[in-house]
Amino acid sequence: MPIYEYVCSECKSLFEQMRPLSQSGEAAACPKCHKPARRKMSTFAAFTTSISGVPKTVPGAGSSSCSSCSSGNCSTCAS
Repeated sequence: MPIYEYVCSECKSLFEQMRPLSQSGEAAACPKCHKPARRKMSTFAAFTTSISGVPKTVPGAGSSSCSSCSSGNCSTCAS
């Protein structure tokens, strides 16, 4: 089952919940205030290293530059 991220519009709580794909579009009950919470867009990064330890992109994961800057080398990022 996939894990989905939710944000509660009432108490602003962020939480994750494992749910069947068939329930992916439905609101989830907030664990703090029990009000309906909407699903949040999940983001993640995918990278690997070569045998020598140099970072490289995962095939099919997009371009070689970071999404937060125009550099082609992630070692120059401030984050």
